Amino acid sequence: MFDYNIDGVSFKLNEQRDLSFLSKYGKMVCAFDENDSGNISFGMQKNGLKHFIKVAGLLTTSTIRKPNEAVLALKEAVPVYNDLKHPALIELIEHSCTEDLYVAVFKWANGECLFDHWNFSWRPKSHPQSPYSRFKQLPLERRMKAFETICSFFRLVARKGYVAIDFYDGSIMYDFDNDVTTICDIDFFSKAPYINKMGKMWGSSRFMSPEEYELNAAIDEISNVFTLGSAAFLVFGDEREHSFEKWSAGEESFDIAAKAASPRRGGRYRSIEEFCRAWEKAR
Repeated sequence: MFDYNIDGVSFKLNEQRDLSFLSKYGKMVCAFDENDSGNISFGMQKNGLKHFIKVAGLLTTSTIRKPNEAVLALKEAVPVYNDLKHPALIELIEHSCTEDLYVAVFKWANGECLFDHWNFSWRPKSHPQSPYSRFKQLPLERRMKAFETICSFFRLVARKGYVAIDFYDGSIMYDFDNDVTTICDIDFFSKAPYINKMGKMWGSSRFMSPEEYELNAAIDEISNVFTLGSAAFLVFGDEREHSFEKWSAGEESFDIAAKAASPRRGGRYRSIEEFCRAWEKAR
């Protein structure tokens, strides 16, 4: 493992590499080096503007993929960000190859990830200073607005014929100062129909439908209804324990979320639109 320090920002890689190409993006202000995707990301600032730089192909410390696999995955993600442009989605600005690396440049989005990436490994999610805990303490109306933003994005995903794979709280950022929700990290979203060729697919078990564990199962809009229902429990209840006792948005909304997150496919809403209309009616 090798230690790096650029512009006073420290991070680690499992190899020694010349990273001077990063200087064209300005001064480094932060680094995110513990993702299992094989990517490493940096916050860079130049001429008063900040960007989020995602780099694939470096040998990162926590990766579960080979560098060439990470490069291919990021390349394939680029058209996904372009197809799913949405006011809440982090904006892809440019992408390029650098030797054996692939670089994607995004407009910087203010906010904190609701999955506390850099602290979650050593302190419980219930820690009062974690973004998730602070988010759950917000007034109900602000959390309603955040969830409606997520619903709006999932409606677009469905209309565009995509399935949301590996969507979890790490894909949601919240700006506490400006009450803005941002969707990020949609690299694994894919066009439907999508067949599960992995068994257990990418993602967090807290948001994954049963078919995302079943080899050769179809992953479709009904699977995404489960994911969106699980997101409702993240925002208003407990995504690990779908109980009414931990729910904060009323009985009718609880019933809608519980139906969406049913482990039985036949018990769920048949589409994202059907779920969203039921939610809006209850709202």
